Amino acid sequence: MNWEQLLSTKRSRESTNRSRYSKSTDLRSEFEKDYHRIIGSASFRRLQDKTQVFPLDKSDFIRTRLTHSLEVSSFAKSLGQNIGENILAYKEDPSFTLQMKEDICSILQCAGLIHDIGNPPFGHYGEEIIREWFERNLPVMEYHGRKISEVLSPQMREDFYHFEGNAQALRLVTKLHFLVDEHGMNLTYALLNTIIKYPVASTEIDPQSDDISKRKMGYYFADQDVFHEIVTATGTGNRRHPLTFILEAADDIAYKTADIEDSFIKGFLSYHKLLEELSELQKAEESSMGSGAFRPADQMEELYLRGKQIKVENPEAYAVKNWIVKVQGFLIGCATFGFTSHYNEIMEGKYPHDLFHDTYAQGLMDLLGDLAFREVFISEPIYRMEVTEAAMLDFLMNKFMTAVVKYDDETQKLDSIDERMISFISSNYKKAYHYHAKGKSEDYKLYLRLLLATDYICGMTDSYAKRLYQELNAILP
Repeated sequence: MNWEQLLSTKRSRESTNRSRYSKSTDLRSEFEKDYHRIIGSASFRRLQDKTQVFPLDKSDFIRTRLTHSLEVSSFAKSLGQNIGENILAYKEDPSFTLQMKEDICSILQCAGLIHDIGNPPFGHYGEEIIREWFERNLPVMEYHGRKISEVLSPQMREDFYHFEGNAQALRLVTKLHFLVDEHGMNLTYALLNTIIKYPVASTEIDPQSDDISKRKMGYYFADQDVFHEIVTATGTGNRRHPLTFILEAADDIAYKTADIEDSFIKGFLSYHKLLEELSELQKAEESSMGSGAFRPADQMEELYLRGKQIKVENPEAYAVKNWIVKVQGFLIGCATFGFTSHYNEIMEGKYPHDLFHDTYAQGLMDLLGDLAFREVFISEPIYRMEVTEAAMLDFLMNKFMTAVVKYDDETQKLDSIDERMISFISSNYKKAYHYHAKGKSEDYKLYLRLLLATDYICGMTDSYAKRLYQELNAILP
């Protein structure tokens, strides 16, 4: 892989602007244009009302999917600056230029904004609810006297069983923004390739693979032509785009540190519990630490003592919040090292790990993720909320899927409820469906209709999903 091709500015629909004034009046790069398309989109705005960890939270401090995406965007751009500068300074790649460094930063900034744009309501648990719904229902629902799971091809069926927000994000930005035409936001292929974390189809997934890029689905069968256009233009083929490693590292830094901070603020995790866990990690890794190594427990205690010394009202909160900032800087440095030290493997598409693998940050990253899981994600309050979320999403899936199976099928009649459910679906989404279903087989059209309902439900905010559930069940607010 080479950077000139990897940073492809090609779009699905090239500009038709032939004005002789166009270059002098619009000085933005193609990737800066991507940024403005994203910022102005309704799907990006909806992230302000989608769960990061705590659904439907009333606090103005706790992160939403929007604030998380802004943080990922910031970290990704910083990592791009560090890594780009490193490649230039140490002449890792003679073909790499200063303009390429700037383009990388712009692409990563955009990728951070849209990396979660396809996620359904209620966070990652929403993805699990949707997968489980399909696993339970496709083998029993019928279409023209046959089980839907038998009507669909293996890849169509596996798309639903392995539903992923990542694949939905690619679909959303390439097809569902039917504002101008069928090309969605019409973003550059370099950017689109960066958000494809898993360049494999649903039938090629290997959850146990040593190669992290093969563990989940990256694109739907319906979007395979778009996928192949993108990876052909960038030259990645079935390999990860190098910038995807950087985006993933930025995402990991953002959510693992934010989950700890939010958990502390919400009272799930105490300063003393965090310090205890960090002390155990530090003790276990002491023998491998150099004299100037980052010692997480020592840093935490120093900040606590400083807080007491300057007489802050809450030295524990002072310590945790400032520790988070220090840790983020440390992790950015480790991710930079992870990329540059494996540069050739990454550029050859042979590096199977994340950027923290075998760095000083690996143990800390593992601990932060495990700590949030133990103290928050499997706690009773979160489980209670998730059971409620499952009831709402299951109901909506039942209603919309029942309706779309009969929709656009002359042999089946929609009843009055089905008609009303179909009417709720975005006209843009229905327009996109009809465009892509034209001239296709009945089996493929059924597949697209199941995607149509999935598209609409994934586009819902948490509040809208809750409100629609209440309205359809005649529950008064």
